[in-house]
Amino acid sequence: MKKLISIVLITLFVLSCKPSNQTDPIDQKNNDQALAIKNKATKDTTATSIKDYNLKSDGTPYSNAELDNMSHTELMMMIYEPPRDTIQTIGILLYDGYFTLDAMGPLSVLNQMSPTKKLMIGRKKGIITSSDKVKTQVDYSIDDIDQLDILVIPGGFIETYQATKDKELLEWIRKIDKNSKYTVSVCTGAWILGATGLLEGKEATTHWYKAEEKLSKYGAKYVNKRYTNDGKYWTSAGVSAGIDMSLALIDHILGRNYASFAALNLEYNPNPPFDGGHPDNTDRVVTYMMKKMYDLGLEPVLKEDENK
Repeated sequence: MKKLISIVLITLFVLSCKPSNQTDPIDQKNNDQALAIKNKATKDTTATSIKDYNLKSDGTPYSNAELDNMSHTELMMMIYEPPRDTIQTIGILLYDGYFTLDAMGPLSVLNQMSPTKKLMIGRKKGIITSSDKVKTQVDYSIDDIDQLDILVIPGGFIETYQATKDKELLEWIRKIDKNSKYTVSVCTGAWILGATGLLEGKEATTHWYKAEEKLSKYGAKYVNKRYTNDGKYWTSAGVSAGIDMSLALIDHILGRNYASFAALNLEYNPNPPFDGGHPDNTDRVVTYMMKKMYDLGLEPVLKEDENK
């Protein structure tokens, strides 16, 4: 049996090494010449690319030689765009049970905004534990912070639902919102933001699970988008969408060049291995299974509320 397997493997190896078709020598020569021309054109640094939008005054692209001769300062001045707003402080709310990427994704993106101060603000000081059991030391609580230019509210699951009943937390968010330039939610963080009443009459999005039901409960109009904004209120769909929204926020505030710098620094170039991630492009059995899983998870806390 082992001998047979060895023979099969050797045969497959030989077949895989054999060219599937023979190329005419003249055609091969022409192909080689075409490839040489293509390579030369690639090295010619004046070719316009679809990604090039920082052009010279005559509308032509800079060559690599021209860019090589510019200093870092000159290049920075070239891509500078006047900001829409001045952002000095960004606060990300943390509470036990938040989804890790809901907070850390936007933090990684918004951390590109310099010299803006970023604060992790806990419902309480000390160790905050995410839904993934990631523990974060938080030095500020909501009692310590009275003003932020941007407030980011991440989502979670059961603890997020419970936070919609936390009157002290909701009052703090409303207080921050009075002077914030942007009030932002990620995923089911929109449940918390909606519970403050601040999304009433606004377009918003959230995690797909009962999205329209949850937002309409708070008077918001659900839009099935990766992220959206209605005035100063920016909301994203589930978890990973917070990264997209944060890049869009930088684009809005600091311009496309700065946002492109942030995306390039993070090498944000998503290429999922398969279609999925939303009920619109996921197998229905998988979608129903997950929906029922969420239903079962919330059922005990909903019954507890009914019995109060």
